[in-house]
Amino acid sequence: MKDLKYLAAFTIPVTAFIGLSLKGYWSFLTPFYSFVLIPIFELLLPQDNSNYNDKDIASKKRNKLFDWLLYLNLPITYGLLVIALITVTNNQLQTFEFIGLMLSVGMVLGTNGINVGHELGHRQKTNERFIGKALLLPSLYMHFYIEHNYGHHLHAATKEDPATARYNQTVYSFWITSTIRQYISAWKIQLKLLKNQNTSFLSFKNDMFWYLILQSLYLFVAFLLFGKLGLLFSIGAAITGFLLLETVNYIEHYGLLRKKAASGRYERVKEVHSWNSNHVVGRIVLYELTRHSDHHFKSSKKYQILECHDTSPQMPYGYPTSMVLALIPPLWFNIMNKRVPREMISF
Repeated sequence: MKDLKYLAAFTIPVTAFIGLSLKGYWSFLTPFYSFVLIPIFELLLPQDNSNYNDKDIASKKRNKLFDWLLYLNLPITYGLLVIALITVTNNQLQTFEFIGLMLSVGMVLGTNGINVGHELGHRQKTNERFIGKALLLPSLYMHFYIEHNYGHHLHAATKEDPATARYNQTVYSFWITSTIRQYISAWKIQLKLLKNQNTSFLSFKNDMFWYLILQSLYLFVAFLLFGKLGLLFSIGAAITGFLLLETVNYIEHYGLLRKKAASGRYERVKEVHSWNSNHVVGRIVLYELTRHSDHHFKSSKKYQILECHDTSPQMPYGYPTSMVLALIPPLWFNIMNKRVPREMISF
């Protein structure tokens, strides 16, 4: 029964569905649940820094339940998106209701979409990677698969990494720099891969080109079936989704910098180069994303067996709470700047 705790991740789309059903101020239920109720739960509940023994790890690694809990996010995310598009185009919604539903669905695209897509994007099976990329599509962030796997995991906690926030950089500045630089980086990586394979730009192996086509087709279909309002909702939800991701990126490596050797090469990524949290609610709803150091240590490691490292820098709060704090830069700097090791600060 303990393995079913990850069903809690589905509470986010459930709140969005309730908002779509009841409308009115209920339209904002998902942001309220994620950024008010969950932080309260995290403050009240104890942290859990325990790790599994070797026997339990082997058992949980083989258990397909954990994989199916990820796969279920595909029909749930797309089903909710279709319901949302039908709802906003077939009802005379007030502006605040439209915005609330757009934010709620967008948050589902970010958590149950991009976050799960990130987990599956590290898998070796083709079908799992396909589901992962499909979950990135509604957020118009399919390039994340290339940049994250071939860029971020190589350059994390360096100045070369678009997804590592500098010391004293605000989250709002980071949204701009990370979004633009990651997209440019993804194209550079793709062109390098094509060159190494002696393949032309118009090759079927040019994933970035296909991502552009698929995402454009998605928006065209949204416009064709649901009109301008549906197109506006799709774009707004997508922006909400990927800005949610970028806020997570912001707190994951904020201010941390790997040391550079005399040769000019950076030291390998260690457990001290990511911010971690053992607050149980954030761990569960984000599929253990908060044990980020272990993920960087071995990116193919499945979420259910990620471990806590005593030497990893710990956030004073869970990821959901920290995201709220990041939106208030003076408060974020006051809490986090003194926690960044002086020898690692990325100016």
